[in-house]
Amino acid sequence: MKQKKFYLAEQDLPKQWYNILADMPNKPLPPLNPTTREPLSVEDLTRIFNHECAKQELDTEHKWIDIPEEVQEKYTFYRSTPLVRAYALEKALGTKAHIYFKNESVNPLGSHKVNSAIPQCYYCKQEGDTNVTTETGAGQWGAALSYAARLYGLEAAVYQVKLTMQQKPYRSMIMRTFGATVEGSPSMSTRAGKNIITRDPRHTGSLGTAISEAIELATTTPGCKYTLGSVLNHVTLHQTIIGLEAEKQMEMAGEYPDKVIACFGGGSNFGGLAFPFMRHVFDGTHPNTEFIAAEPQSCPKLTRGKFEYDFADEAGYTPLLPMYTLGHDFKPANIHAGGLRYHGAGTLVSQLIKDGHMHGVDIAQLEAFNAGLLFAQAEGIIPAPESCHAIAATIREAKKADEEGSAPVLLFCLSGHGLIDMPSYDSFISGDLQNYSLSDEDIKENLTKVPHVDIP
Repeated sequence: MKQKKFYLAEQDLPKQWYNILADMPNKPLPPLNPTTREPLSVEDLTRIFNHECAKQELDTEHKWIDIPEEVQEKYTFYRSTPLVRAYALEKALGTKAHIYFKNESVNPLGSHKVNSAIPQCYYCKQEGDTNVTTETGAGQWGAALSYAARLYGLEAAVYQVKLTMQQKPYRSMIMRTFGATVEGSPSMSTRAGKNIITRDPRHTGSLGTAISEAIELATTTPGCKYTLGSVLNHVTLHQTIIGLEAEKQMEMAGEYPDKVIACFGGGSNFGGLAFPFMRHVFDGTHPNTEFIAAEPQSCPKLTRGKFEYDFADEAGYTPLLPMYTLGHDFKPANIHAGGLRYHGAGTLVSQLIKDGHMHGVDIAQLEAFNAGLLFAQAEGIIPAPESCHAIAATIREAKKADEEGSAPVLLFCLSGHGLIDMPSYDSFISGDLQNYSLSDEDIKENLTKVPHVDIP
């Protein structure tokens, strides 16, 4: 019988995270103070973040960062996650490609997000903080942060995008189960939220609005730190546990990926899977691996956005980050992949795409759900709408290879399950979903509001 799943023993789990920032040929431009336009220091970042994460954010020297022993112990609750050969999907497609997926959906909260939530809350606890706050889109990060905060006795406050709070009510219930308070964003509980509602009373929310509210709470509440589930360097650092495990598991399977694929919102699961394999491009051992980030057609920052310094939130509370962006006040369409409705890309992925090491593809909503349905019926796992984008991109690559007569090894990240997203599937099966696209004029107009910063 052919082996389908590959696991690591607990003693073989990675003991360090991989810091790609130390390896990159071209370092990303620094985050800037939005007022002075000067590069930020660790001390500047600790106004919002815990000190250790602030250090990790700017660390360009250490290629490997030790995972604290207590975090390693918490990781053993659910890691390693399996690497799975998708034989049934290959058969359904009639493809000669070898398709593997790293199954992060088996994590306790149903997605990869807990990989960073645990260390962020651990560091906050170690540094004497009592409260954490954050934003969340589809609710995967909010659920993970609420769980991790409870592990370390921290109080958690979550601002969830109002639209996805309505689409996925069970996610906010999960957060409350772990003791978190949850507000739909934009809300009337912060100055940023009130200002957004005043400008647009019908605003359905975005990750940009929710970030603004969470940062305002963190900076006005003693003992409270802001935690982030994607975009920033330290978050993707923690997520490299995914790719480091997958690297060992692919070796167990006797293969190496020709293409590495993941869905893309801010970049955490994509970078988490891709970066450990990218280091072998840098060192020349596997120079031809292709890296594909699958984003929604309705939020195409990688494929149609512009590389600029921009805010990470709508109200302009964050530092200015060098990123591919659609503009910080971009209002995304009401697609069901709530975790991908973000205007910008993380600085690491943005720089790597700018330098030609990676590239993005955009996926229409109906294509994503068609791929998710096929995967569910073949492999027996209902994927999150976000993960459906990675599956759709993988199917594209398999079909392209068949047309070319090649048989590549394809590896994608199943970043989460869709068992709390069933209303989305019901809408798709009932024919109630549609595709959304942006005109060039809409994108151009939105980008006029990006702060002007000269880029070398």
